Amino acid sequence: METLHLDFSALGGLSDDELFRLCVSNKQVRIERSAKGEILIMAPAGSASSVTNADIVYYLKVWNSKSRLGKVFESSAGFTLPNGAMRSPDAAFITQERWEAVSAEDRKGFAPICPDFVVELMSHSDTLKTLQDKMHEWIDNGCRLAWLINPKQHSVYIYRADGDVRVVESLEATLSGENVLPGFTLDLREIEW
Repeated sequence: METLHLDFSALGGLSDDELFRLCVSNKQVRIERSAKGEILIMAPAGSASSVTNADIVYYLKVWNSKSRLGKVFESSAGFTLPNGAMRSPDAAFITQERWEAVSAEDRKGFAPICPDFVVELMSHSDTLKTLQDKMHEWIDNGCRLAWLINPKQHSVYIYRADGDVRVVESLEATLSGENVLPGFTLDLREIEW
């Protein structure tokens, strides 16, 4: 299923609360909102992508359980970005200090915060251009480090806050969390592709 774009502008768009209720009522699909207010409806991840994503979240969680530097989120978490978009990365991390600045009430919905780190895992139904645009959106909204993993092309695009984008053309590399996730490395050979 390709992403379905719905325009709610004739109704004045959806508030954050209305969007949250829409997502809760339709758990069988993944829903995001673009900065323009379009509602994006996507099929849930395929089984193989889900296994790969679980591996990535697992290694991130293991690192964080030792470092205790923040909170790790899996693919069902949504975040309201400064540009008004609500996005849901495959994996994310927010520092403890920044997370504690979000009110308990705001944490119940799509927290109004951009993660410090995100991972997007390209599935067979995604297009590279769409995901590259999404990665730039993450960075433009305050994300400090983002990985776009493309298993089909055996490559990883690494996006940094300073605008630098580096491509690693191997799934046998070890990625570094750099200064955003101190001490975190992800050996891609340990991931089930």
